[in-house]
Amino acid sequence: MPKTLVEKIWDAHVVKSEEGFPDILYIDTHLIHEVTSPQAFDGLRKRGLPVLRPKQTVATADHNVPTLNQLLPIKEELSRYQVDMLTKNCAEFGIELYGLGHPFQGIVHVIGPELGITLPGKTMVCGDSHTSTHGAFGAIAFGIGTSQVEQVFATQCLLQSKPKTMKIEVNGKLGKGVGAKDIILYIISQISAAGGTGYFIEYAGTAIEALSMEARMTICNMSIEMGARGGLIAPDQTTFDYIKGREFAPTGEAWDKALAYWQTLYSDLDAKFDSVLTFDAADIAPMITYGTNPGMGMGIQEHIPSTQAQPEKEKLSYQKALDYMGFDDDASLIGKTVDYVFIGSCTNSRIEDLREVAEFVKDKRKADNVTVWIVPGSKQVEQQAKNEGLDKIFEAAGFQLREPGCSACLGMNEDKIPAGKYCVSTSNRNFEGRQGQNARTLLASPLTAAAAAVTGKITDVREFLVEN
Repeated sequence: MPKTLVEKIWDAHVVKSEEGFPDILYIDTHLIHEVTSPQAFDGLRKRGLPVLRPKQTVATADHNVPTLNQLLPIKEELSRYQVDMLTKNCAEFGIELYGLGHPFQGIVHVIGPELGITLPGKTMVCGDSHTSTHGAFGAIAFGIGTSQVEQVFATQCLLQSKPKTMKIEVNGKLGKGVGAKDIILYIISQISAAGGTGYFIEYAGTAIEALSMEARMTICNMSIEMGARGGLIAPDQTTFDYIKGREFAPTGEAWDKALAYWQTLYSDLDAKFDSVLTFDAADIAPMITYGTNPGMGMGIQEHIPSTQAQPEKEKLSYQKALDYMGFDDDASLIGKTVDYVFIGSCTNSRIEDLREVAEFVKDKRKADNVTVWIVPGSKQVEQQAKNEGLDKIFEAAGFQLREPGCSACLGMNEDKIPAGKYCVSTSNRNFEGRQGQNARTLLASPLTAAAAAVTGKITDVREFLVEN
């Protein structure tokens, strides 16, 4: 019977399946950080249980960590407490921790792929919604709640109902200045922030196949922003080339055996999806959001859709979003002054993102009215950027290259956007208060963010680009 990629991986990990009940799904790799693990560890203590398979659990500190002076004690009391508790819990339960000061420390969804921990065909979970990032490798990866973190600690399994499947194809060639972040923001704008609810999404098509692994991670990362359970892309030669030689990737005979299996991981030609959507890459422009959910996005030259054009039941919330952002119906955002630019997060903090920004800003200078933070996704990305001299380019441009962490993606650490200020951000969420109380977030690609940094306003990056 023909199967989708999701079905192949899911079925291979079902420990027990019974009609009318969720499947018992085996989890290959459990990623943890300091925010959603403390209560789970406490639950184990109360029941006198160990972590069943600590070698299949990987920990790092990322959400609460400062991105300046990481060798000094953390100033914020709650952040310091949570990071300290992660250190104590991992030591007690025998879990590998890439904490502050470790050369492998970084955002959990950045270090998994770069270390060769994330592999095709795996099931992977983390107490973090953007775990879908790892699906770029042809893995079933999804976020879980704290009670489920405890469940995986104790059993290495989860009770999970098999999700519906959706295929999203993007075919054709992308225009200049358009990248992976624009693709996913465009898709979400077309199907809404709830359009993928209940589905596991497989991304396919010639435009997706042409993307690098880091760009594919950006696509899968934001699957959750359309309500999906997760997203994945079938592994191919681009995937295999990326994995080979990484720290924990298979080697020798183990590599040959793994590769033979990975090459079977694709949706069969006659596989049936519950839903199929198709988009033309030529229709996608550089994107920017104007509201308070990722579905409120538009091509950068477009005008904000009218409140009256919204469904009756959504008009009130739509108007509330525009009021929060300080925007009007039918307005253009071109030329809108911005205060901050944040380039980072698990969506866009990898070395390719930093290279793209550095290439664009070389021999340019940031506008005087803008504060620019560049936050690498890991210590390895930070070191690579320095090895390539990107830090010097950023310094000359007036950009601040900080240390790894989730940073201004969320108002959970010291890197917050002040109330009322506008931030063009390469992160994944523009919810009210996401980057700080009453902060106003406009999601965009690294290139569009870089253009805003050097002009001090919302700018169509294509004005700077020359056709090849």
